Amino acid sequence: MLTTPDFTEITTTAEIRTSTHGNRAKCLQRLVRLGLPVPRTVALSFETVRAIAGGRLPDLTALLGVFGDGALLSVRSSSQMPDWGGPGTILNIGMTDAKAVQLAQAHGVTAADALYVGFIRSYAVDVLRLDADGFEGPMTPRLAKAEFEQEMEEPFPQDPAMQLAEVLKSMARAWEGTTARLLRQAQGAPADAGLGLVVQEMALGIGQGISGSGVVQFAASDTGAPQVTGRWLPQGQGRAALSESDAQYILTDKRGKSLEDAAPDAVEALRAAGKLTRERLREEMQIEFTLMNGQLSVLDAVRCPRSGRAEVAIAVALAEDGIITREEALTRIPPFTLNQLLHRQVSPLAARDVLTRGIAAAPGAATGKIVFSASAAQAMAAQGEPCILVRRETSPEDIRGMHAAQAILTERGGMTSHAAVIARGLGLPCVSGATRLQLDSRKKMLTVPGRKIFHEGDVITVDGSTGDVLVGAPQMVEPALGGAFATLMDWADAARDIGIRANADTPEDAAMAQRFGVDGIGLCRTEHMFFDQARLTVMREMIFAENPADRAAALDRLLPMQRADFIELFQMMQGQPVTIRLFDPPLHEFLPGDRDGIRALAEALDLPVSRVQARIESLQEFNPMLGMRGVRLGVTVPEIYEMQARAIFEATLKASRKGAPVVPEIMIPLVSARREVELVKTRVDAIAAEVKSKTGQDFTYRLGVMVETPRAALRAGEIAEHSAFLSFGTNDLTQMTYGLSRDDAGRFMSAYVQQGVFPEDPFTQLDVDGVGELMLLGAERGRHARPDVIISICGEHAGQPSAIAFSRKAGFDYVSCSPFRVPVAKLAAAQLSILDKTLSSKVEVSDKDIR
Repeated sequence: MLTTPDFTEITTTAEIRTSTHGNRAKCLQRLVRLGLPVPRTVALSFETVRAIAGGRLPDLTALLGVFGDGALLSVRSSSQMPDWGGPGTILNIGMTDAKAVQLAQAHGVTAADALYVGFIRSYAVDVLRLDADGFEGPMTPRLAKAEFEQEMEEPFPQDPAMQLAEVLKSMARAWEGTTARLLRQAQGAPADAGLGLVVQEMALGIGQGISGSGVVQFAASDTGAPQVTGRWLPQGQGRAALSESDAQYILTDKRGKSLEDAAPDAVEALRAAGKLTRERLREEMQIEFTLMNGQLSVLDAVRCPRSGRAEVAIAVALAEDGIITREEALTRIPPFTLNQLLHRQVSPLAARDVLTRGIAAAPGAATGKIVFSASAAQAMAAQGEPCILVRRETSPEDIRGMHAAQAILTERGGMTSHAAVIARGLGLPCVSGATRLQLDSRKKMLTVPGRKIFHEGDVITVDGSTGDVLVGAPQMVEPALGGAFATLMDWADAARDIGIRANADTPEDAAMAQRFGVDGIGLCRTEHMFFDQARLTVMREMIFAENPADRAAALDRLLPMQRADFIELFQMMQGQPVTIRLFDPPLHEFLPGDRDGIRALAEALDLPVSRVQARIESLQEFNPMLGMRGVRLGVTVPEIYEMQARAIFEATLKASRKGAPVVPEIMIPLVSARREVELVKTRVDAIAAEVKSKTGQDFTYRLGVMVETPRAALRAGEIAEHSAFLSFGTNDLTQMTYGLSRDDAGRFMSAYVQQGVFPEDPFTQLDVDGVGELMLLGAERGRHARPDVIISICGEHAGQPSAIAFSRKAGFDYVSCSPFRVPVAKLAAAQLSILDKTLSSKVEVSDKDIR
């Protein structure tokens, strides 16, 4: 073994570390330790490669001496993490006129010429950055060298040390380039991430016997199922087998020739290598190999490429086989990987004709015909036709159309816009903030500058995982919620230490939440129950009522509808907690804004159009999100909350007869003062007493507050005196803390993030410094006043791993997120719990050492 300050020969005992030499160098050492036939290899550390980029080369005479005279070499990159990338591999360094003659004598002129031409082309184009056009097409070594000399005005180098020096300098400088740095930082690499290089003796893959190169893996990249896949290229080198048209299969296959047909012993040796690497490296690996006259060499092994579905299947299989622990299986999977299993996705093999891009607001993909209104979406769905609802921005009036659509596309909005929030709750793909769209709802058409016009009925695909809007109907991959996914969720439930509830507004939402296994419903937004057409008319009658008696009459008609909703919800949740938010939005959202809608409402209410128009105008506000909504309606129009409370309590008694006792949790929205809570609580308690007296039955309920104004967080101590729970609504709390409109911030947020004003979009990632400080103050003051108060998050941030980490550290009782975010939240919570236990055990061991 030769070790110098600049390079280290990879042996079983060499000082090779991932943190200093990179992932590939360490993996090659592990292969050597397993006794696999790895060609002689030398590793260059991060420090050495930085020195090369700065102009200081290692001792190349000593380095070449490791391999002996006349050896051909390859150089590969070795970054610390595989995902961080690196320059491409250069093969056959050391090819010279003399070496070509030697190879021709041993293996034939054709093989030698092919290697020489290939190296000249790679050296010229990939190392010296010459124009590739001059080296394309059929070519002999003489022609290739002539082209090189014409471009460089000097002969092709015949000194292996000079060739190696140029290769090392090219790869080192490429790593330092701006593009490479940005690409790896996008993968999470630090700005100062280092690159290692490995110099390896070539296993040529040419010869008179069975010779060539190939790549093989033992798990399917799309499903993770046990399966031998790969390609083999006779008389080939490197990973060319994956791209050459005349590559053969690994196993016997009726579609064509295979390696197994020609060399069954080699395939058995590869199977043994795959089994060994799986067991000892504790991972499914993709092995790059060569055969030279039947002699096997293993050049490299990397983590086999895989989809999200395969990621889960492989981790679970490794744990079930006892190769890794369940805890390690859980920590290996990035939480958002699960989105690929929960929703349909565009196949990675599909062609993508991107019409425009927006914000990836809700994951998954769907194809359908364009519609421009909720009514058109419902009509299309009634005919069994999948559709995509395209709107400038959605409003609560679009809810039924959103239910009918396969996906949502909006010109405006961001991650917490109405369209995004509802789409995530429904499990629908959504792209919002597609600002290049030009919509004309009256003419029922849309276009993007430079593209053709699309009309209602034309087919598009919305990819909410990437933010792309695609033309046509690409191939899809279906979700996979059973098998390994279900097993992983069981393990996550056993590991996590914080409650996970779902935001669910309808029985359909609750059914999906139950399918994912939740600890209850943390937010039921009751206003979404009023947008059914039959209920909407009654709701509008209540809004137009001129006195309390008329208003009460309309609400009496809504009461049985609400009661039926709550009965179904309670029965479905089987005694689990259900937190019901009382009516929140401003009343104008239930009224039409267009001329046809106003005329239809006037007919339904038997009122003049002018009167309807005047009433609608009187309800308009300059800033409705900060106006007459939430608890302010409950104080000024108390009949609404009284009706809802009665419906909740009557449903509680009905649902408790056949199952576990129901304990509803009633949440007051948009509170900013203790007196608001006192007023609503007095009325709710009075309704409860009335229902108990009337029915002769007792029941229990909890009343709490949705903390979504900064003042509520600051005054949480006095608010908690009348509240059993405080649930932070981080959507509005972020909006009010920043003074930003969550629906409009998308227009400038990317510029703010890029220029470092905010580290992340605060509507996407919880701002733990600003908003988080308010939450910590609120929780501390609330607990001080009432030690048993329940603390939670129910905003859209709740499904984010960073928000779950914050909630656990703050001692919150649970988080509540959209149903389709529940698996992500569970996995993130499990990983954080495992990490804490691991760190705790390390501290305990350290303490014992000290003692």
